[in-house]
Amino acid sequence: MKLVKCIVRPNKVDEVKDALMRVNISGMTVSEVRGHGRQKGHKAIYRGREYEVSLLPKMMIDIVTEDGMVDDIVKVVIEAARTGEIGDGRIFVLPVEEGYNIRTGERDIT
Repeated sequence: MKLVKCIVRPNKVDEVKDALMRVNISGMTVSEVRGHGRQKGHKAIYRGREYEVSLLPKMMIDIVTEDGMVDDIVKVVIEAARTGEIGDGRIFVLPVEEGYNIRTGERDIT
């Protein structure tokens, strides 16, 4: 099993979610996060004063899936989230050793 962590622009979450549902991926966790990469933030003006915004709002979509679905998920997310501009986001794939259903206590079969 793998954990696919997708960090995308907030305005792209619905498009990514809909695209994932079209390929039968319905289980996901979506979180509001803040951070920066090469983009390094931007300058903003508030009440006439300029200040640096270094941590930008992003959304993180976590999906635990079978190993064989990872390539499809990555492809779908890239197609749905890409704008072609700096700050489109990142995708990370991590191994998952074990998973358990809290209600039943059953271990996920890998």
